[in-house]
Amino acid sequence: MDDHTPRQNNPNNSRPPHFRPERAESEFADKVVEIKRVSKKTKGGNQISFTALVVSGDKKSRVGVGLGKAKSVADAIQKAIQKARKSMINVPIVDGTIPVSVKLKFKGALVLIRPGKSGSGLIAGGPVRSVVELAGIKDLASKIIGSRNKSVNVWATLKALTQIGHQYRSK
Repeated sequence: MDDHTPRQNNPNNSRPPHFRPERAESEFADKVVEIKRVSKKTKGGNQISFTALVVSGDKKSRVGVGLGKAKSVADAIQKAIQKARKSMINVPIVDGTIPVSVKLKFKGALVLIRPGKSGSGLIAGGPVRSVVELAGIKDLASKIIGSRNKSVNVWATLKALTQIGHQYRSK
């Protein structure tokens, strides 16, 4: 068989030459918020690994956050995605925004989240924006006070959205 003939005529190997199996499209969107290089001093020297903070959501009210640690960046991101998908929460969304305001203190961060007027868009900083975008919220106003640490702000936002879910269900 010469190099220019298609492989599909070959009964032993029916795949095209540059065949890649199709991956199933996931219903979830993932966003890497932060990747850090960390090292640990050991007797044999420095052990270097990576941590990845990932937000995963379906943009229809479900969102989760995961932190993965591994020797390579790709493995850390994969672990973080798996953890984020396991820890999904449901966020109540009414007319593209949240139903109630919430003020939450988590470690060094104070997060204020308020419903936005229709058409106002997301008025939120980076860590808050990444969480609420993937939750599917369209209009929101928020403010982070205190911490500049991305991971603490992401966890505080997730906790605030969880609290909104509890408040909304209890009414």
